[in-house]
Amino acid sequence: MTKARKLYESSSGDRWYLIRDPSGSLFIHHEANAASGGHVEHEDIVTFLSRGDGPEQQELLRLIGTLVEEHPAHV
Repeated sequence: MTKARKLYESSSGDRWYLIRDPSGSLFIHHEANAASGGHVEHEDIVTFLSRGDGPEQQELLRLIGTLVEEHPAHV
């Protein structure tokens, strides 16, 4: 089963989702707003994060950060 989680929606209506497909692969699904043609793009996470430091990338990094325990790790 494909699972999706909305990462971010811009004020212009662009939407980004984190997707896990049935094989377990993760990627970013971007839906452009109607005024921009409504194009849909998929890209791997590394490419998505390397494109800049926009609010959509910041939200993915914030989400990843929630996976870390709040207690100090003992190394």
